[in-house]
Amino acid sequence: MKGKILIVEDEKKLADVMALYLRKENYNVTCVYDGEAGETAILNYDYNLIILDIMMPKKDGWSLLRKIKAEKNTPVILTTARGEEEDRIFGLELGADDYMVKPLSMRELVLRVNLRIKNRMSSNNNANFSFETMNINEINREVFEDNIIIPLTPKEFDLLLFLCKNPNQVFSRDHLLNKVWEYDYTGDTRTVDTHIKKLREKINFCNKHIKTVWGVGYKCSIE
Repeated sequence: MKGKILIVEDEKKLADVMALYLRKENYNVTCVYDGEAGETAILNYDYNLIILDIMMPKKDGWSLLRKIKAEKNTPVILTTARGEEEDRIFGLELGADDYMVKPLSMRELVLRVNLRIKNRMSSNNNANFSFETMNINEINREVFEDNIIIPLTPKEFDLLLFLCKNPNQVFSRDHLLNKVWEYDYTGDTRTVDTHIKKLREKINFCNKHIKTVWGVGYKCSIE
C-alpha cells in the first residue's frame, strides 16, 4: 500500500467514487460520512492524508481542520462546493495543504494526492528505522512488517517508537506513561500493559523483542 487516506465527506456517492479511484492507485482508503465520525477517526487513527469536506452535518470541516492541525502533522486537502476566494484563503490560513472546488475531477484529485504523498515521503527520507523485518517511518507514522502495513492506534505507534528508539533500556510503566502519554499518571497503569499486548499481537517483531522485566516494566531487546 502507498499510504492510508481518510475521506470525510457527507455525499456518500462522491466519497465512494473518490475511494474507488484512490484504491486503484493502491491507497488504503477509509470513508466516513459526517463530521462526528470524522473526528473519531482522526483522533483514534493515523493517516498519510485527509480529504476533508467543509459543509457537513454534526460538525463542519473548519472545526475538524483546526483539530487536525492542533494534534497531527497530517496533510489535508479541503473540498467544497463553494469556490469563493475568502473560503480558500481561510482554509489555507487554518493550515490546509490544498483546496479543491466541486464538482471534482477524479484525475486531478489523484494527481494532487500523489503529489502530497510524494512530497511528504521525500521530506521524510531520514525518518526511517529498520529492525529485522519491521520498518518504522516516524513522520508518516507507519509501521511495516514483511512489507505489509500494520494498522496501529496513535498511542500504540508512539509506544513502539519510543521503545525502539531507546533499545535495551528498561522503563517502568509510570515512566512510559509520562513519556508516551505525556502526563504524570497516578492511577491504574494497566493501560501500558494493554498497549504492549496489542503490539505483540499485531507485530511479530514486538512479540519476540519487547520483553517484560518483572517488577519493573518493559524494554525493547535488540542485540
